[in-house]
Amino acid sequence: MTETLAGRLAADRTLAVVRAEDIPDAAELAAALAAGGIRVVELTFTTPGVASHVRRIAETAAEHGAMVGVGTVMTAEQAREAVDAGAQFLVTPGIREDVAAVAREAQVPFSLGAMTPTEVGRAMELGSDPVKIFPAGTVGPRYLKDLQGPYPGVQLLPSGGIGAENAAAFLAAGAAAVCCGTSVVPPAVVRDGGWTEIAERAASFTGSLDTARP
Repeated sequence: MTETLAGRLAADRTLAVVRAEDIPDAAELAAALAAGGIRVVELTFTTPGVASHVRRIAETAAEHGAMVGVGTVMTAEQAREAVDAGAQFLVTPGIREDVAAVAREAQVPFSLGAMTPTEVGRAMELGSDPVKIFPAGTVGPRYLKDLQGPYPGVQLLPSGGIGAENAAAFLAAGAAAVCCGTSVVPPAVVRDGGWTEIAERAASFTGSLDTARP
């Protein structure tokens, strides 16, 4: 790929986590998000046939410019399936050493989920970059600032419970980027192919991040 995950997250400061029962056209979904300023898309293994959707976005990247990855990766088998489909990064909800091993072998960036300081440290040791803090809404922005005491320079990606009302606060607390979910990509809207609405929701969310700029 011509741009790294870290570089794209630094530029956009967000990624969209899509959990939907059905995605009628993943390329149109990626295009809608990109139109709203979100160019990193995480599909998840909770969506049936996720590999085909990942492949669709990867194959049409020249049209919409989005980077696609797979989340809720729980096993090495799922990790390999995602990479084979064209996933450009992997995300887990917790520490999954077997997933990390597959990602390292495939030279694909990955983000392991963590919550406690011990988990954050282990994720860093395994090569997670960034480290996903989940569920971030439970602990709030101050927790990210606290983690940077023992782990200066750690790249943190808060996920869960983040919307336009608090995203900028997480960035101001030192997050490398923030995840957005159902507030931007409601499952029903995705299922119905509401691409215009999703583009508008994405633009509203990315607009809310401006208050966190230096």
